[in-house]
Amino acid sequence: MTRHQGRHFLQIPGPSPVPDRVLRAMDMPVIDHRSAEFAELGKAVLEGSKTIFKTTSPVIIYPSSGTGAWEAAIVNTLSPGDKVLMVETGHFATLWRQMAARWGIEVDFVPGDWRRGVDTNVIEEKLTADKSHQLKAVMVVHNETSTGATSGIGEVRAAIDSAKHPALLMVDTISGLGSADFRFDEWGVDVAVSCSQKGFMLPPGLGFNAISDKARATAKTNKLPRSFWDWEEMLKPNANGFFPYTPATNLLYGLREAIAMLLEEGLDAVFARHQRLAAAARAAVNHWGLEVLCQEPKDFSPVLTAVLMPPGYDADAYRKLVLENYNMSLGSGLSKVAGKVFRIGHLGECNELTLVGALSGVEMGFVAAGVPHRAGGVDAAMKVLEEHPQGNAVSHLKVVKT
Repeated sequence: MTRHQGRHFLQIPGPSPVPDRVLRAMDMPVIDHRSAEFAELGKAVLEGSKTIFKTTSPVIIYPSSGTGAWEAAIVNTLSPGDKVLMVETGHFATLWRQMAARWGIEVDFVPGDWRRGVDTNVIEEKLTADKSHQLKAVMVVHNETSTGATSGIGEVRAAIDSAKHPALLMVDTISGLGSADFRFDEWGVDVAVSCSQKGFMLPPGLGFNAISDKARATAKTNKLPRSFWDWEEMLKPNANGFFPYTPATNLLYGLREAIAMLLEEGLDAVFARHQRLAAAARAAVNHWGLEVLCQEPKDFSPVLTAVLMPPGYDADAYRKLVLENYNMSLGSGLSKVAGKVFRIGHLGECNELTLVGALSGVEMGFVAAGVPHRAGGVDAAMKVLEEHPQGNAVSHLKVVKT
């Protein structure tokens, strides 16, 4: 086994690297989760999470993965035999569909090519045609981690409203929240699903549901069973900063610190940073002569860039070589694009030098693997970063030779 010196470059699109500040915040003794000290922590993270979702509605925090938060969204709002509308934007939209089907939900699954976000015209057409309002929810993935394509959630809400349809808007923002702009209240979202290991920069282990009044009212009459996932059972003790069962205490310490980091930078600055890094990554890919999987510029993800390998070259073999030679993990292609793409994550605590280092590893990997490309992709990325400096950079200062 190769022994590497220096840091490991974790450039997958989640779990994202955990900042030192967050690691230190979690390095605490476990405390009594029925104590006044814990109540202070609980209230801080429950209220702080609302600021990240941009909502005044409740945010429920589960000791779970994002998959658990998916299930919570379904079992609190839908009933067996209900019909919902979903769009095939990629691997994770497909998995959410499969979960819904296991609960006896009938899914109208609009096919897609995995190379763009949601077509809101199709959503409006489907809802307008549903005169009897059989469709109970529109379920959309905000940032499709498997493809590097985002969907305009505000535009989805506009399509629902234009069709004058009462369907719930349920959004998976697992990899979007905290990295790509998300506005729960402004966009009229009813249920938003997320987790800890992406934009929150935490280890895996926390799942989130943000819920509107409309969704909460639906939960009072829907017919799917739940116990662990029941919103109302969570909300009762949450009112005082507590949980109905043992919470992930040390992850909550980390969450409090992560929220502080995001707010110190400013959410708009966080989103701008991710957009800037994504643009630089795409510039490198284009210079190399390779193809970004997402074909629609308005849908380009700020969270990751999925890159198509040239025909005849296996993405997984290339990723293995990069890991062994340069101690960098790149994201794999999933299901339909397995072996065809690799994914460069640029989310969370990622900055210009992190990205340039990652892109250098990608380009050196091309050379080592014999992948045809045009050299100089890193320079192309650097040019983008130089032309669009970070908001707090002092760009007018010049280095004076002495």
